[in-house]
Amino acid sequence: MTRRIAVLSVGVVLLVVFGVLGAVVPVPYVAQVPGPTFNTLGEVDGEPIISVEGRERNETEGELTLTTVGVSRAGLSLVEAVQGWFDSEVSVVPEESVYPPDRTEEETREANRQAFLTSEEAAEAAALGELGYPVKVVVRGLAEDSPSEGLLEEGDAIESVDGRPTPDTETLDEVLSAIPGGSTVPVGYTRLGQPGTASVTTRPAQDRPGSMLGVLVREQPSAPFDVDIRVEDVGGPSAGLMLALGILDLVGDTDLTGGAKVAGTGTIDAEGAVGPIGGIQLKMVAASDIGAELFLVPADNCADAVAAPQPGLTIARVATLDDALDALADLRAGRTPDAC
Repeated sequence: MTRRIAVLSVGVVLLVVFGVLGAVVPVPYVAQVPGPTFNTLGEVDGEPIISVEGRERNETEGELTLTTVGVSRAGLSLVEAVQGWFDSEVSVVPEESVYPPDRTEEETREANRQAFLTSEEAAEAAALGELGYPVKVVVRGLAEDSPSEGLLEEGDAIESVDGRPTPDTETLDEVLSAIPGGSTVPVGYTRLGQPGTASVTTRPAQDRPGSMLGVLVREQPSAPFDVDIRVEDVGGPSAGLMLALGILDLVGDTDLTGGAKVAGTGTIDAEGAVGPIGGIQLKMVAASDIGAELFLVPADNCADAVAAPQPGLTIARVATLDDALDALADLRAGRTPDAC
């Protein structure tokens, strides 16, 4: 065998070995891709994403779609990672940016789910505040073995305790601090717009003098109806803006879309401030795939959005819920919304 043939043979063997290793050896990266989309005005498996109790939902024709990012399991091969880097619809990112090393995948999913549930609360508060409903002390849940079990419910607005008004959580704490544990007191509440009174036997407070009702509360706008949001298998806070808009379209006085397909993303807080998210370019691909006419972009994501435009997809810069409403008004009027 000549030296040339020997070198070629070794080279072929090495190429085969490295090719096999590249196809099977994992690297610490994951692939992000455009994820599923959900029309907040529509249904999933026959159940509305946003249901309303205590009043009729508005009839709607358009779409207000929240977009998501899909993530592969950890352990891309080298070949898959390289392929992803050259694919405009795939984002290859370090594994630790999606799956923190101090958490299991299950713990990460649970944390993301909790972030989504928190965004639901913020979206509801922002939407009801936009509609002008007053801020009250609202029950968000009951503690285990709560003395209020069967008497108060999630969504009830606590108006008074033992005859004293409770307009905010600070006043509620003051009132309960002055009531000995074990006392039976009347609790005035509003449920779906109807006033009621419950007779609750309090328990001694654990971290302060006085009593406890055994309820978790928050201050938020209280409406004469209840809103429930159901989207399974979605995590993170980035759906907040589109959920708030969905609530407004279903219970407000304005048809926000005028029949158009609108998609978007962005976190939201109770005051209506819209925050940035991850994967904006992938979410724009998902919006384009469903034929959206307008995509609502958080202001702080504008640079990335402009860098990867989608044909036929108009983008609008939004820093607040009011900005998003203005963009939708422009769309209905045939004007071009403020872009990035």
